[in-house]
Amino acid sequence: MIIKQLLLGMMSNFTYIAGCARTKKAIVIDPVGKAKRIIQEANKAGLTILYIVNTHGHFDHTSGNIELKNLTDAKIIMHSLDAENDPSVDIKLKQEKELKIGDITFQIIHTPGHTPGGICLYGEGQLFTGDTLFVGDSGRTDLAGGHRPTLGASLRKLMELPEDTVVWPGHHYGVTKSSTIGWEKRNNANAKEYGYYVD
Repeated sequence: MIIKQLLLGMMSNFTYIAGCARTKKAIVIDPVGKAKRIIQEANKAGLTILYIVNTHGHFDHTSGNIELKNLTDAKIIMHSLDAENDPSVDIKLKQEKELKIGDITFQIIHTPGHTPGGICLYGEGQLFTGDTLFVGDSGRTDLAGGHRPTLGASLRKLMELPEDTVVWPGHHYGVTKSSTIGWEKRNNANAKEYGYYVD
């Protein structure tokens, strides 16, 4: 898998380009404005953007949707619980499913708690977590639709993935730009509270 991690926006957001090394088909995860910059990075890697996937509906993760869609004809994917009133979304997910991009099969995992429609994408040992899981922390639950016990259940679901799974968060709030599930089990600030701490 080809992964481009772009630090964009005023809130230390990460936008990701993830593509198939053989077919050069790609998705963009959480485009934060700067659509032309995202396309430029995709072009450098020879990638064609087919889908825009939002891990949730907050503006700081969707602000580049419409411009990027207009420039690439990519279809926007978001969970229906966050996209109910958004006419720009082409595919509104109602259940967990798979998304195939070239040779890559992503599992779309519903991870509510930060928002009702939060999702993560998991494929080839790579996990894109949006605002569900950060390096050393987890998403806030004090905004509309947030619910701490629900977020805890979502995090426990993610902790069942292999320990060498690479975690790619939605913001650069941690000591590194990525981590692993194993590292999070041992170091995440919320590990004990959410019941997945490992000595």
